[in-house]
Amino acid sequence: MNAIDLPTVLLVDDEVRSQEAMRRTLEEDFRILTAGDAEQARALLEQYPVAVILCDQRMPGQTGVAFLKEVRERWPDTVRIVISGYTDSEDIITGINEAGIYQYILKPWVPDHLLDTVRQAAESRSLQGALHRMEIDLRAGTGVLRQRATEQLARAKDTFDFGRIECSPGSPVEEVCRMAAKVARYDLSVLVHGESGTGKELLARAIHYASGRAAGPFVVENCAAIPDTLIESELYGHKRGAFTGAYDDHIGLFQRADKGTIFLDEIGETSPAFQVKLLRVLQEGEVRPVGAPKPVAVDVRVIAATHRDLEADVRSGRFREDLYYRLANVTVTMPPLRKRGGDVALIAQRLLDEVARSLGRGALRFTADALAVLQAYPWPGNIRELNNEVTRAVALSDPLAAPDGAGLIDAHAFSRKVLQGAGSDVSQTRPEGGLHLDIPQSGTLQERLDRIEAAVLRETMLRLRWNKTHAARELGLSRVGLRAKLQRFGLEPK
Repeated sequence: MNAIDLPTVLLVDDEVRSQEAMRRTLEEDFRILTAGDAEQARALLEQYPVAVILCDQRMPGQTGVAFLKEVRERWPDTVRIVISGYTDSEDIITGINEAGIYQYILKPWVPDHLLDTVRQAAESRSLQGALHRMEIDLRAGTGVLRQRATEQLARAKDTFDFGRIECSPGSPVEEVCRMAAKVARYDLSVLVHGESGTGKELLARAIHYASGRAAGPFVVENCAAIPDTLIESELYGHKRGAFTGAYDDHIGLFQRADKGTIFLDEIGETSPAFQVKLLRVLQEGEVRPVGAPKPVAVDVRVIAATHRDLEADVRSGRFREDLYYRLANVTVTMPPLRKRGGDVALIAQRLLDEVARSLGRGALRFTADALAVLQAYPWPGNIRELNNEVTRAVALSDPLAAPDGAGLIDAHAFSRKVLQGAGSDVSQTRPEGGLHLDIPQSGTLQERLDRIEAAVLRETMLRLRWNKTHAARELGLSRVGLRAKLQRFGLEPK
């Protein structure tokens, strides 16, 4: 996607360092505009079609909420987000109701959370536009709209089915997908365990679209991001006039997910207050919006995810036992990437195809050396880290030409960290954090030693980017001796 095609995000903050920090986090996915105050922001809004605006609450002259209230009136399609270091619940409620705030982010913000929030906000704006177009289509006839809805649902099922979760024969994910596909047919709550970046949300979407609820909404919520002061309003919603500043009705998460699925990410990070209120919804199957005279029935399937050991948290009293058993009708675990060695090449190639398309590059694939490096690294950040590494390689490399016209990404395109195999979890897969060697199980002693020596040479040369001076010094060889060994084992780069 060209920069001009990216959604435009306007950052409004009187502190230049804050602007730059947000720019660095968002600039790969969005076109960024910056303003130091409301007046500059107003001028930019009049000039550019802004998809999302992030505004600091405490600014000289005019508060963020006051300015965003004006934005809501003049540019209602722009999604509005407030960033603040203050947790005044009155400010938060006023922002949500008067300015129609999409999200209230507290400082210090986490880059991944900020990026995810802005991505969801931009998607929300896009979906609002699509909904508006559908309303126009409705006037053309219900039959046309029904046909388009059916086609969109079919595309969604194809996009998010279990086939999207790459796994090779014998992979531990194969059994996870088989089990999840069986569970998908029944209205049971599912608890998904797994480290960050293992694909828990991808599995949850596959379960939803394989279920009888596929035509219903799939609502995602990061539980750790909901302040306790907003729990009731977020989960249940509220009615206009329910409290000071409640100028409009607000639909809660469970009503938005009615007849569909709600995915509660990071459920293990929730507070006791959140757990109590969530348990009440699950037990009663209904919600009472704040200020409403009677409860509203909701029909929602819950899929929760966590990287924590919830059973241990239950034993320690950190997580409610009754809520745990409500959520964990069925428990599945997404294994980390370091335990999916056979899947790395498949996942990497799919990511490479997606990144190449998004960056406007032609067909690309990895060389054998590149795949060997990817498979040797333990990936402590799992698929999310692998995606970042693939994106970096595509952006910074000049691919070699293959006979079939495709571009080849070589191991030299990877970061030094990946080439060296360094990472917080290396010791779990490599002895003393060093090179992992598979000892040959056949052949004479000399043949086995030769294979080990060739592996050491190959790893060293890849890691040092074929710098023979550095490699010779590290291995205790002369340059002539190193060259002779490379030639002997056929390791000289062509």
